[in-house]
Amino acid sequence: MSDMTPIKTIGIVGAGTMGVGIAVDAMLHELKAIIVDKEPAQLERARAEIAKGVRFAPMMKTGIPRVHSDHSDKGLSFSTDLGMLAECDFIVENVSEHLETKQEVHRSLDHICPPQICFGINTSCLPITRIAAVTKRPDKLVGMHFMNPVFLKPVVEVMKGFHTSTETLDQVAAFLGLLEKEAVIVQDLPGFVSNRVSHLLMNEAMWVVQDQVASAEQVDRIFKQCFGHAMGPLETADLIGLDVVRDSLNVLYESFQDSKFRCCPLLQQKVDAGELGRKSGQGFFSYTN
Repeated sequence: MSDMTPIKTIGIVGAGTMGVGIAVDAMLHELKAIIVDKEPAQLERARAEIAKGVRFAPMMKTGIPRVHSDHSDKGLSFSTDLGMLAECDFIVENVSEHLETKQEVHRSLDHICPPQICFGINTSCLPITRIAAVTKRPDKLVGMHFMNPVFLKPVVEVMKGFHTSTETLDQVAAFLGLLEKEAVIVQDLPGFVSNRVSHLLMNEAMWVVQDQVASAEQVDRIFKQCFGHAMGPLETADLIGLDVVRDSLNVLYESFQDSKFRCCPLLQQKVDAGELGRKSGQGFFSYTN
């Protein structure tokens, strides 16, 4: 543990929902962060979303100090240049759930960052070992499946790749400790634990709606009021993003060649129609004002 790089500044690659969530948690715990995204407009949206997240977090969880709006992005830097991450002590990559896209990012990070720096791959389905294989530091790559909203979740599913070292797992534990989180370490098979189970539930709920057994409202009411779930499976899918759920199911289907992971046609139709859930304002439920 004494040889670990002290974590003072984290690099966040990808300024989408999860990148914003991790940045909010970093701000709440007074960590410095550099956020990189190839789209300037996405960075501007992220800046606004982070400020809003930091402002509203104390209303959702006790014990979080209120941050004045003028200081909501204190310690944050935004850039379209991956090279800015060379000064970071730990990297969390959050780009889209496509293998080739993640591999390309990690090839670049491998050239940019000092050799002792660890990379966390934020994924819910993709194989850690395959992504790590494109770098010269496969022992320093590890999967990290953050749940949304990040600052409310005390546990992170951490996936150990074939080459992931004990030292890297120690570094991950140290990083998560700064965010007051714990790691549950699982092995590197597609979907790991959470998505391999939860996506079956969400997908089957969609089949139930498509087969007109029940409405989306009825399905979620049963799971919330009969099983005590905080959110129903379809509301959860809307929160994740229906395109993300579709992509994850396709990865699971291709990986295991098991028909139980076959994407519900209704889900594909909604994605084709641009009904992606909360982020588009319409999914299985409506989120327009």
